[in-house]
This record gives sequence, C-alpha cells and structure tokens, in this order.
Amino acid sequence: MVARRTPVRAPYGANVDPSDATARDLRGKLRALRDQAQKNEVILRKTQARELELLSAESLRDLLRVLVGGLSESYTLDAVSLVLLDPDHEIRHLLIADGERLEDYPDVLFIDNFTDLSATLRNLARPWTGPYALEVHGIVFARGTGLRSLAMIPLLRQKRLAGLLAFGSTDVRRFTRAHGTDFLAHLGIIAAVCLENAVNRARLLRSGLTDFLTGWHNRRYLHMRMKEELARAQRHGVSVACLMVDLDHFKQLNDTRGHLAGDQMLRELARRIEAHTRTSDTAARFGGDEFALLLPETGLAEAVKLAERILRAVTATPVDLGPAGSAPLSLSIGVGALRPPREERDLGAAADRLLSRADAALYKAKARGRGRVAASDE
Repeated sequence: MVARRTPVRAPYGANVDPSDATARDLRGKLRALRDQAQKNEVILRKTQARELELLSAESLRDLLRVLVGGLSESYTLDAVSLVLLDPDHEIRHLLIADGERLEDYPDVLFIDNFTDLSATLRNLARPWTGPYALEVHGIVFARGTGLRSLAMIPLLRQKRLAGLLAFGSTDVRRFTRAHGTDFLAHLGIIAAVCLENAVNRARLLRSGLTDFLTGWHNRRYLHMRMKEELARAQRHGVSVACLMVDLDHFKQLNDTRGHLAGDQMLRELARRIEAHTRTSDTAARFGGDEFALLLPETGLAEAVKLAERILRAVTATPVDLGPAGSAPLSLSIGVGALRPPREERDLGAAADRLLSRADAALYKAKARGRGRVAASDE
C-alpha cells in the first residue's frame, strides 16, 4: 500500500506543494543571480573601455578630461571630482604651458597639501563607499549639489597618496557601505599610474630647455646660448650684453594675493617683455622671479637704452590678476656687457662673468630703491 502525500495547508485555505514552492524560490534566486551577472558584465565592459581610454590619453589635458567627463558619462554619475596633490604647482604650470586655463577644469581640485582635507580623506588607503556628508566631502565636490552617496578612490603611488578620485550620486542607494570596492581599487591604480606617466611625459617635453610657467627658455638653455654668442662675438670682435630683470616685491604679492596671482604676474611680465625684444635676443627665466635677456652684438650703452625702454613699457599699466584683482608691476633691471678677448678659450667662464656683471648691476638697482635700471661698472 502506497502512502499518500498529505498536502500542506497554506494560509487562506490554498493547497501548495512544498516542492513547487522550493522550485519557484530557486528560480527566483537564479534570475536574480543572472540579472546581477549581466549588470556586472556591463560594468566590466565599461570599466575596460574606460581603462583603455585612460591608457591611451596622449597628454595630461586629455587624461584629466577622461578622468572627469569620461567617467561621469560611462558610469552615469551626478558628479565626478579629481583632487590632485600639487605642492610645487608643477601640474598647474604644465597645463598652463600647453595653453590650458585652470578655470576650464572646475572639477579638478589642485591642493598644495592634504591638510585642507578632513582626516578621513587624507588617511584614505583603499576605496570607501557610503553616504555623502557635507562637512567631510563638501570641499571635494565644488559643483556637487543634492548628493546623497559617493565613492572615494585614493590614487596611490608607492604607498603614498597622490590624489583622490570621487564619484557622487543623488541616489542614496548608489554607493553604500555594503558595496564591493575591488573594481574601484583597480580603477584607482590605473588612474594613478596614468597620471604619473602623463606628468612625466609633459615634464620631459617641457623641462629639458623650457620653463613650465612662462614658456620661455630656462637657465640651462641660456648658458648654452651664451657660450655660442660669446664665441661669435669673439670672432667678430664685438660685445654681448645681458639684462637681469627682477620683479620687485614678488614675495609680498604671493603672500597677500596667493601663488596663483603670483604665477599670473610672472606670465604677464614675460609676455610684456617679449613684445619688446628682438628676434635675435634670447629670453630665459633665470629662476623664481628673475628673468634674463641675452643681447647678441650689443654694447653696454645700447643695452641700457633697451632696458629703460622695457622698464617704461612693461610697468605702464597694472596687471589683471583675475579674482585677485589687479596690481602694479615694478621692475629692477641690471645691465652687463662683455667683449671676450680673442685668446680666451673657456667660454663657460666668460658666460659666468657676463652673468655676474648683470647680477651685480641688478643688486645696485635694488639698493638704489628698485624700479630702475643700473649698469655694471665693468
């Protein structure tokens, strides 16, 4: 005799076979797993495509735009922000040297150090997801409004924090403490490596013989050109002159108006001086707020006249410093000249002598009250 299976009585009097209920439950779980797998596959494809874009970025400018705009589009985010540690303003200078305007990067926050950020952010060692808190995350999202959740991704190089990549959403469920962060950690590693490579490439392109900020030649190039022009002057029996130009009260400007205003002043000074130089002259940023002009086949008297003309023209109008207002421009200029003797063989030493004469004249101009031209006694 075969025993009958007694049906299980469900609420409201319905008869339900327990095996059917179990099957339905399993089918539901399988559907959920399949849906999640499909979502993960879509995310993976998007992540791989975006990583390829990051790795293929040809310039620092392109990389920053992919990191901010590209990721926002790929992941349908309400806000993406990039925080970059830039204590020496090098990254900013590299962008400016390529003709970029920093105001065109509102979602990139350049900081001199991490002390402006909360302790939670500056000590971040792995990605964090969770609710948005204005007092902690507000500084990161300059344009983020109505954000409810976010993901913070540290950009680490050699175990040191170089920046942060932040994703924001108005959906409180988009990023929660329960979300996995492995793919975010991988993205952070890729982004950090790409940033380091892009900065290094830009540095190599610009730093060999060029000043980042002004686009002028640097001190190394100036010394090379000096030896060439002195050799030519030696052959033709003529003089070479040098102007050393110093921006007066530059430290005070930096202290009161900020470093960005100081950078703008230096760029404008270079632009104004360049408008009054000859094609044969060599202009270089000597260092800090000092500039040098090498004047081939020029005697001391002629060089003094050029220096006085530059001083009048360059300081005629204040400099627009953007949000920092405007400021007058004051210069001290030292002028030196040298006719190398035919028997001199060490033209490097001759270049040093010429620079020394112009530098001594510059200090004379400063000692006499600044804002003037002074010539070397030699």
